[in-house]
Parts: sequence; structure tokens; C-alpha cells
Amino acid sequence: MRDAGMSEMAISQFKRLYDVWRHEETSSWIREEDIEPLGTVPSFHDVYETINHDKAVDAFAKTAFLKLNGGLGTSMGLDCAKSLLPVRRHKAKQMRFIDIILGQVLTARTRLGVELPLTLMNSFRTSEDTMKVIRQNRKFTQDDIPLEIIQHVEPKISEATGEPVSFPENPELEWCPPGHGDLFSTIWESGLLDALEAKGFKYLFISNSDNLGARPSRTLAQHFENTGAPFMVEVATRTYADRKGGHIVRDKVTGRLMLREMSQVHPDDKVDAQDIKKHPYFNTNSIWVRIDALKDKLAECDGVLPLPVIRNRKTVDPTNSDTEAVIQLETAMGAAINLFNGAICVQVDRMRFLPVKTTNDLFIMRSDRFHLTDTYEMEDGNYMFPNVELDPRYYKNIHDFDERFPYTVPSLAAANSVTVHGDWTFGRDVIMFADATLEDTGKPSYVPNGEYVGPLGIEPDDWV
Repeated sequence: MRDAGMSEMAISQFKRLYDVWRHEETSSWIREEDIEPLGTVPSFHDVYETINHDKAVDAFAKTAFLKLNGGLGTSMGLDCAKSLLPVRRHKAKQMRFIDIILGQVLTARTRLGVELPLTLMNSFRTSEDTMKVIRQNRKFTQDDIPLEIIQHVEPKISEATGEPVSFPENPELEWCPPGHGDLFSTIWESGLLDALEAKGFKYLFISNSDNLGARPSRTLAQHFENTGAPFMVEVATRTYADRKGGHIVRDKVTGRLMLREMSQVHPDDKVDAQDIKKHPYFNTNSIWVRIDALKDKLAECDGVLPLPVIRNRKTVDPTNSDTEAVIQLETAMGAAINLFNGAICVQVDRMRFLPVKTTNDLFIMRSDRFHLTDTYEMEDGNYMFPNVELDPRYYKNIHDFDERFPYTVPSLAAANSVTVHGDWTFGRDVIMFADATLEDTGKPSYVPNGEYVGPLGIEPDDWV
């Protein structure tokens, strides 16, 4: 790592992860018998009724905004920052994630008269392209507070030998990020907290750049200030589709809240962990933290928080399962909730959790289910979306996806679910309804302009 120019902070963090992996294998499990389900959590609606909305602007004025923007979107075949992916058109203009994020910040600044600084945690792969876009935005300016901090990288570890993996075909693939828990060491090393404190900021709101629902909120800023809590996680009610996601639980011994990822669930506990009635809330990965509390905790730990270590098993080339098996040692940002006495959760609606992890998610975002408002809110009627399963052979890669929807994606307003098997290309103004299904014909197929697709496929034109 030193030979590659890594900082001593990056090395210290990796050393801790490696030592835990080598010597504390049992620590990876968070057993069901050792935790309690998260009880009743105040909802956004409850909070909204209790705060003084005029006063809330004061709390919001002391809040800074940080977006995790290190992902390349490799799961969708992207070779640039996922935040540069077009989401939808608005008034004839193609809007990317980063455009919408900047729009949300500028709207809050203009309407509420707050400074609301934005900082991106980029990776060395996403920094150049993303910062170029931001500098081209003539309406967005920011002084004194850094626009970006750069996350660390670490070596992938050979599962067979425990040594850094060697991959001469593409040496860049020998490295990986240490998970979004690396945020804290990166913040500490960057001096961002000192810069924010010097400008009078007290709170930091952190979320993923691919979650356009995680907008700045004066309501939550005021609630966070009212509670006096050092750390707050936004959670949402789990559905069957969320059963495999990370969820918040309570440690029986310490009474503190904990984040339990599915990779930390023992095989014997999986049924309980996926029981959405027993564990009703999942982690949206949007957190609020008091800057002074975070600064004190990082100083106490020399910048490296003792977060649970996640063992992420992959191949050195994630697109080729025949390459060497490796371990990526990671931590989760939300796991820091366990380090703060008095940490809390707040339940938010799905309108604050709109992640795009796959082209299935993007299919919904680009559809008529959403309207992008002039205040850059992704608006939908009820935020209960159809289940979408597009054949990964033809739609997983964004370039293949775009090729098969040359005009726009079909209407989903009347669809309960969408299942596409095989290679289908779609014409203009296609409408999907009920449990829309297209079966594999064994050859490239086409849905003509204006057709309806339902449970029996393309509806016939003739009436009996």
C-alpha cells in the first residue's frame, strides 16, 4: 500500500480489518439470540406534526450534505460514475443523478435561504468525471467547504493464501474500496469536520448518490436537533422484497442499536432475520450525525472506528467467475450507530428511499410512474412499485438496456408486475398492465408501437 502511495490512515484502517479477519472469525456473526428486534420507531409523519416549521429552517441552516459517490455502476456495465447515468428527461433536458442532486441542493438554498454545502465522497475512478460536471453547472457555487473527499482503496486478499492478490492482466482489479464505512476515516483525514465547524455547521446528513429520495429535509434536521441524539438512521418498513437487506436491531447486553447486514447473519438465523414481522425496519443508508460527536469519536479512535468487518467473497475479476477467489474486507457506514450512546432511528416513507442498483430499478425510474418536479423531487402517487424482472441476458448491461428501449420505457401506470424473458425490443407508447409477461421466443422479438402487454403477452388486435 505504501508503494502504491496510500496514506498511513488508509494503511491503519486496512491493518485493523485484516487483523480482525485473521483472528476474530466468530465476530462476523450477529446471532439472533444476542439481539432484540427494533421496537416502535417515530415516523416522519409523527415528527412533522410536532415541530415548529418556521424554526426548522434554523436547524437546517446548520446542516451540511454529503453524498457517497464512489460507485462505478459496474453491476450495470457502466465504466463511469453511476451518478452520471441519465435517469429521465425533464422539460426536454436529459437529467442525470448528479443533475437532480445539484437541483435539490440549489432548490433548498434558494427557497430557504440556507448555505447547505454539498460534499461528494468520490473514488479515484469517479472524481474527474463527476467534478467536471459540477464545475460546468453555472448555478452551483461553493467556497470554503470542500466539494469532494476521496475514499481509500485497499488490496483484495487471496482467499487461498491470505496475501494481496496478483492479477497482471489488469492490475487495477487488485484493489477495491473498503466499503462505505470508510467514509469516517476519509472524513477525518480530509479535515472536513474542522472546515464545517469553522463555518458554524453542527449536523451532517449523509446518503447514497443513487438514492434520489434522500433529499435534504428541514423537518428531519429539526427533529434531529430536538432529540439531542448524536446519530440518527433513517429506516423504512420492510416488505418481502426487502427481506435480504440490512436491518437495525438492539444489542441485548449493551442496549445499543446495531446494524445487522445479511452477511453477518449465521445460517441458522436466516429464517428469523428475513422475518419482516419480527424485524420490521430496514436501513436506508441515510444517516444524520452531530459533527462534534463524530469528531470526538474519531479522535478517540485515531480516525479508525471499530466497525464490524464484513467479508465480501468475490473473484478478482467480478465479471469472470473463473478468476481467483478473493476476500474484500469492508465496513458499513450505518454500523457506526452501535458506537454512540443515545443513537436513534426515524421511520421514513418510501419517497425517501428510491435506490437504483440495477436496470430493473432504472426501468421504473424512467417510466410514467414518476414525475420529476421543478423542485427536483421524484414524485409518485403511492411509491408502491411493480415487481420488475427483465431477462439479465439482454437487459442487465445499460448499453443493451438502452438499445432495447430506443424511445422510452413502456407505461407502468396499470402494471402490477413486469416479467420479460428473452430478447425483446420495444416500440413507442407501449402500455403494460396487470402482471405483464413476455415469453422467450428463441429469437429477437419486437413489441410494436402502441401495443398493450398483459398476462398473456401482447394483446391480440381482433375481438371475438
